[in-house]
Amino acid sequence: MNLIDYKDVNVYQESQLVLQNVNVQIGEGEFVYLTGKVGAGKSSFLKTLYGELPVKEGSAQVMDCNMTELKRRHLPELRKKLGIIFQDFQLLTDRTVDANLRFVLKATGWKNKVEINQRISDVLELVGMATKGYKMPSELSGGEQQRIVIARAILNSPKLILADEPTGNLDAETSRQIVELLQQISKAGSTVVMITHNLHLLEQFPGRQFHCEDHHLTEVTMPQEEQDSTEEID
Repeated sequence: MNLIDYKDVNVYQESQLVLQNVNVQIGEGEFVYLTGKVGAGKSSFLKTLYGELPVKEGSAQVMDCNMTELKRRHLPELRKKLGIIFQDFQLLTDRTVDANLRFVLKATGWKNKVEINQRISDVLELVGMATKGYKMPSELSGGEQQRIVIARAILNSPKLILADEPTGNLDAETSRQIVELLQQISKAGSTVVMITHNLHLLEQFPGRQFHCEDHHLTEVTMPQEEQDSTEEID
């Protein structure tokens, strides 16, 4: 089943055409990279997936939502089903890690305190931050903050996780750890769509690759047999 199904979609920033004739189908549990130069349209495409940019032309389905007909008032319902990871973290700086996660759960309908506490404990354990719940975001390193952002993104067990340059502000080793974590989450069943400029990550953690260039989004995934031969040479 395709979680993302775009046919002949044109993507606009206000009145400017950014991407044209986008045809993309992405299924459950896939790990997908979006690459391309700054300004090529990667973030604009990602924004159409969570309704930040409207889709006015073509056919666009994200999970069970028809994005061409989606009304602004229905956006919160769509976003409850998504996990979104930003490069600049966007954690609430005036409260602890636990309180950040509790805020999201309550905002998405969780009411039982025991279940809330258990879910927070589970996701922090999953991202390797089990002992950091009492910390303020300012007390954490960039890599630790990004792990908390990932924990926040998976709180409601979304089928689809969208990551906009999640390693952009991190050093090479921390970036590798973050992508390894995202790939583990993908292997557990969530589809991950990730923007990156770091092509070394694609070599270490293979996935499908779509490249933005000249107003087009094109799949450039290396065939599996070529990946295997490259690994043998290494």
